[in-house]
Amino acid sequence: MTAPGDRGACAKPNFLPAHEPLSQETRICFSALQGNSNMAYTVTPAPAPLASSVQYCVCKVELSVSGQNLLDRDVTSKSDPFCVVFLEINGKWSEIGRTETAVNNLNPVFAKKFVVDYHFEEVQKLKFALFDQDKSSKQLYEHDFLGEFSCTLGVIVSSKKMTRPLILTNGKLAGKGTIMISAQEISDNRVITLSMAGKKLDKKDLFGKSDPYLEFYKEEEDGKWMLVHRTEVIKNTLDPTWKPFSMPLVSLCDGHVDKTIKVLCYDYDNDGGHDFIGECETTVTRMSEANDSVEVEFECINSKKQKKKKTYKNSGIIVVKSCKITRNYSFLDYILGGCQLMFTVGIDFTASNGSPRDASSLHHINSMESNEYLAAIWAVGQIIQDYDSDKMFPALGFGAQLPPDWKVSHEFAINFNPTNPFCSGVEGIVEAYTACLPHIRFYGPTNFSPIISHVARFASQAIEQEAAAQYFILLIITDGVISDMDETRHAIVQAAKLPMSIIIIGVGNADFAAMEFLDGDNRVLRSYTGEEATRDIVQFVPFREFRNAPKETLAKSVLAELPQQVVQYFKQRNLPPVNSDPA
Repeated sequence: MTAPGDRGACAKPNFLPAHEPLSQETRICFSALQGNSNMAYTVTPAPAPLASSVQYCVCKVELSVSGQNLLDRDVTSKSDPFCVVFLEINGKWSEIGRTETAVNNLNPVFAKKFVVDYHFEEVQKLKFALFDQDKSSKQLYEHDFLGEFSCTLGVIVSSKKMTRPLILTNGKLAGKGTIMISAQEISDNRVITLSMAGKKLDKKDLFGKSDPYLEFYKEEEDGKWMLVHRTEVIKNTLDPTWKPFSMPLVSLCDGHVDKTIKVLCYDYDNDGGHDFIGECETTVTRMSEANDSVEVEFECINSKKQKKKKTYKNSGIIVVKSCKITRNYSFLDYILGGCQLMFTVGIDFTASNGSPRDASSLHHINSMESNEYLAAIWAVGQIIQDYDSDKMFPALGFGAQLPPDWKVSHEFAINFNPTNPFCSGVEGIVEAYTACLPHIRFYGPTNFSPIISHVARFASQAIEQEAAAQYFILLIITDGVISDMDETRHAIVQAAKLPMSIIIIGVGNADFAAMEFLDGDNRVLRSYTGEEATRDIVQFVPFREFRNAPKETLAKSVLAELPQQVVQYFKQRNLPPVNSDPA
């Protein structure tokens, strides 16, 4: 590509017709240099998404590791520790990297960073093992073992920074040795919004003024200039004011606010021979001086005219009316910033499930295998539990008759403690579910709205939050057709205004057409009053599609939309993460 100012009047740039700015649909691809926090950015056109494709939450997380009070394995000096990180793949530990060796140091702070792809909808198990280097061998058994620690990546990002004791292979503590792990998302989520104008631009049209538009360029590593934005065309004026536009800061200047940006001004011609008016150079730092009360001006220079005319001053003025930099927060920004995912389970105990004593019942449990209800609880719960610090989850049932009076309830604690329906972790939910089965009578009907409204009451209390502190997730597991469809639709439309999402997993072989109706992927859900849902917060998945699939695929499917729903809600409310850095 030639330098942007070298284009002559006969050039026919390949760009969209007047009033159609350069598409902003670009994708920022990040590639890490191992052991280096500097990132290489490549801007490529975003392909059109497939209609049936599922958008998973994938980004990169940088892990930093340090140790304290490590075991001393050397006789004449201290240990020379290094850390090896493993990722569990198909049940086996696979090494993903090693730090440098910290010579003669029991409290190492390792400079080497580990960059890991983060998938919210997966359980990603990591192991950090420390060794005392004794030889130059790469074989770990040649070095003295100092201890290890294992956890999921979800636990690390939800903690942001954590310190844990090191454990030896015999399960005992490695003395007073501890490991500290911190996580940081690798991204530049800053967005720049510019409002541009022109003053007294050169007249280029014979029977009119000019039809000006602007092009913005950044310099690439090879010295060539890349077009990153084009404004719309303003017809027949020498004093245009263009519409404000926003773009990722990395697209405009690779995130470097002092990097030179070229702004070129052209007069649009229908035949494609657009006339060059002039250009200026600037930086984001310089443009950032503009605000609502102060404008920043740059002379628009045409170098060819400048060389020909000694009296040449400029070809007009390019004006930055305002320049604002904000952050476009991601799901991981909210999690790293302290957002807690509040998880509740709702279980269908209606008679259509069959008696749990009958082997054909969907609630039947035998010593050889669990049932689809348990499989669904485990699949979703083991992911979500990493994002709640106290891991205490309400577990509710509906559609059963309860002792002692055997009245039907559509909103009861399965641990039979209505004042404290919380279970400790996913294991606690499973224990409460298994324990309650012999003590209730399956009945009906299948009403969803009471449990949805129950969780919504708690979510409504969080609506007053000034930052993104809590988001509520309700998992409903059911076997059949909803009895209170009108009330359920209304409850979902109201819940869409709250920090709340609903996951429905259909077990058994019933007709789940009504569930698909609630999942608003292809239509806007409406209440019986006619009110539309402000967001799509329901994700429905029939369990039968995953019976013969690996167990992790169910979690991937039901949780795929959740990160987007969380971000959408907090953006609508203009809520930043609890702990966020200024733009």
